[in-house]
Amino acid sequence: MLPNSVALRYDEESIDSIFDALNRCQRPGVAVGIGVNGRPVYRKGFGLANLESPAILTPATRMRLQSTTKHFTCLAYMLLCEKGMADLDYPVRKYLPELHPITHPITMRQLMGHVSGIRDSHDIRYQFSGTGQEVATDGLVSLYQTLDDVNFAPGTGWCYCNGGYGILSVVIERIMNAPLEEVLQRQIFDPVGMYDTVLRRYDSDFLEGAATNHMQVADGSYRRPPAVGALAGNGGLVSTVNDMLRWLAHMDAPVVGSPATWELMKRSQVLANGTSTGYGLGLIIGRYRGVLTLSHPGGTLGGNSQMLKVPEAGLDVLIMSNRDDLSCEALACRVLDACLTELEPVKGRYKGPGITGVFRSSKSARVVELFPSNGLQFATLDGSQITLEQGQGGELQVSSSSGLIKQSLQLIGQIAGPDRVLLNDFGNIEDFDRVPRPGGDESGEITGTYVSDSSQTQALIRTSKSGVQLTTTGAFGSAEYRLECIGHHTWRARADSGPFGGILSFSTDRSGFLFSSRGTRGLPFKRRQ
Repeated sequence: MLPNSVALRYDEESIDSIFDALNRCQRPGVAVGIGVNGRPVYRKGFGLANLESPAILTPATRMRLQSTTKHFTCLAYMLLCEKGMADLDYPVRKYLPELHPITHPITMRQLMGHVSGIRDSHDIRYQFSGTGQEVATDGLVSLYQTLDDVNFAPGTGWCYCNGGYGILSVVIERIMNAPLEEVLQRQIFDPVGMYDTVLRRYDSDFLEGAATNHMQVADGSYRRPPAVGALAGNGGLVSTVNDMLRWLAHMDAPVVGSPATWELMKRSQVLANGTSTGYGLGLIIGRYRGVLTLSHPGGTLGGNSQMLKVPEAGLDVLIMSNRDDLSCEALACRVLDACLTELEPVKGRYKGPGITGVFRSSKSARVVELFPSNGLQFATLDGSQITLEQGQGGELQVSSSSGLIKQSLQLIGQIAGPDRVLLNDFGNIEDFDRVPRPGGDESGEITGTYVSDSSQTQALIRTSKSGVQLTTTGAFGSAEYRLECIGHHTWRARADSGPFGGILSFSTDRSGFLFSSRGTRGLPFKRRQ
């Protein structure tokens, strides 16, 4: 454990005040754990575990960790490396030769660090097949048999990819000839004493002591989220505050995993352009208001979580929620604000004139949209909203509590109405030109059927009384979107429910379009004649 060099002030009443608004007996809520120097000092639950029963959330309630699972999966593979049964730089083809050759040279290290460049099979499943179907991990990995291109060359960029962890999960199972559930239980959970932590692939089964996730709908009420399919090493763990505080303390003096293994897991990956990504092997190495943090959040339909350590203060924080209308990351930041006394000032939000415009890259067809709202400046990148703050050099930086998302926008031309935007995406500079407004109604020009053979998807665009509709039929189901023209040849797809959708950039001759979203960049669709 590092000597405490950051001043810590722990006050239970101050922490209680952060969660007071969530302490309601008629709504789902959060479970919270705080440790100081490896000793639990705060373990409480706020709200209901399930709206159908009077059970309240407690430190012993099992809740989904979502993507916080990832560093456990990385550790499981690293334990195999310690035994000489695997290697960080073994390529995918060594274990899964049946996948498309484009995946073959990608290494296990690149999968763990989200620098592989492969398209995210989870994103493709949700975007084009919708939710509601229980798709097994093997089924999602099988998409890589036909996906024949990548978001970027391996090692040259950073893009969060759950699909890479699906591949990693299958690789571990093949090496061990055992389900990932058994591997994690025997190799990690039992030795640490985490007896309430399990890998739960589906929510359709019953698990003793488990909370239910709740998804908020338009009228403010909650409903059960649709099935998200099999969750494996990407986000399948269910745990408790008690177990996770034990785990966070264990990370300071681990008995599972050698010092060399943990040093590698905490070491940031470095891109070919020299940029440090801030992401190790399933762990985020970042800073919050100047203080070093080690963390990983998680999120899914109906819930989210945040696991965070401040090594120089001996502070551990774990927050899990069974509702999706609040952010555990934001709540964890408030805990740090209350506990750490020497934080740097909060970075200021952009306060200049409101900036509007749609900009597209001729290189990749990625799209940036700038718009003000309630006196603040926002943007979307490939259809996903991002919050902006003022950078020291005049650029607009993407706001990130951990500092992980290293993206910024430089405006070329007049501030309020720039002609171009330069996107700095983890050290890679891309030029975006302003997209002109459509000259008229373009909907009649884009109606028809389009196909993406590599993603096994058909897209049907049609007009109706309610507007322009997009129906996608993928490998596992279908999804519905409303299309909105935001610029010449450029349309935004919005789902009626769920955080899905993206940008369709049509070719000049309308022979096809490129689809971009958070995890998919420029996936080509061709018009079927």
